[in-house]
Amino acid sequence: MTSDNTILDVQQLNVRFDTPKGEFHAVKDVTFRMGREKLAIVGESGSGKTQTGRAILGLTQGHITAKRLAFHDTNLLGLSPAGWRDIRGRRISMVMQDPKYSLNPVMTIGDQLIEAGRRNANPARARELALEMLEAVKIRDPLRVFKAWPHELSGGMGQRAMIAMMLMAEPELLIADEPTSALDVTVRLQVLAILDDLVKTRDMGLIFISHDLNLVRTFCDRVLIMYGGRVVEERAAHDLKSATHPYTQGLLACAPEIDHPVARLATLQREASWAEAAS
Repeated sequence: MTSDNTILDVQQLNVRFDTPKGEFHAVKDVTFRMGREKLAIVGESGSGKTQTGRAILGLTQGHITAKRLAFHDTNLLGLSPAGWRDIRGRRISMVMQDPKYSLNPVMTIGDQLIEAGRRNANPARARELALEMLEAVKIRDPLRVFKAWPHELSGGMGQRAMIAMMLMAEPELLIADEPTSALDVTVRLQVLAILDDLVKTRDMGLIFISHDLNLVRTFCDRVLIMYGGRVVEERAAHDLKSATHPYTQGLLACAPEIDHPVARLATLQREASWAEAAS
C-alpha cells in the first residue's frame, strides 16, 4: 500500500492500565497501515483487539503511547477535546458489540440518529438523513424504527440502528467491534452484507474486530492476528489457510467446518514466547 492510499497509520501502539497489582500492558507495539479496505483484527478474548480499536478513537481509559498514530495527516496523540470532536463520530465512527449497552434507553432511535447528525445538518435535514440511513441498512419500515424505543427492537434491528447512527456523519473509517457476535446466523449474514455494501458504495475503510477466523477469511481483505496484546501475524484474508504462526494455525484447527467434520476438535497449545516476540 502506498502512502497516498493510507488513511490510518499506527506505529508501535501501546496501551497500559494501572491496576492494584501493578501495570497491565494490554496492547504491545501494534503496527499497521490501512487504506479504504476491510481489515480484520482477530484473536481470543483478552488479546487486545478491542483496546486497539478504542485507542484509535481515544476511548480507552488506559495510557496510550505510540511512535505514530495518525488519521491522514492528523496526529491523534494528545488531540484536544475540540480536535476529537472534529474526528470522533464524524470522520471515524465505532459500532460497539452489543446495542443493548450502546443505545440510550430513554431516547427514541430517531432522536439518537438526529443527535448524531446535528453537527452536519439542520434538524429537518437530519431527520431526512436519519430515515435515509435506516433505509440504507435494509430496515423495511424506517419510520416505525425511527419512532421506536431501543427496548422495542430485536438484537439484529438494534445493531442495524447502531450502524445507521454511525453513518450519519458519513465517516471515512468505521470500526466495528464484533458487530455480529450476538446475532443469529441469518441476521449475521444480512449485517455483513450491509457492511460490505457500505464499504464499496461509500468508499470507506473498515476495521472489523472479531474472534471468528472462518468469517473474516471470506469477508475481509487483510487479517491481523493478535495474541497477548501483540500482532503475531498478518495475512491476506484469502491466504489465511497458509498461515505460518502456530497460534494462527491453532485457531484455525480449533474452528469446526461443516464441509470437513472431525471426530474431535484440536486443542490450542499456547507458548509464553508468543506474547513476548514482536510480529
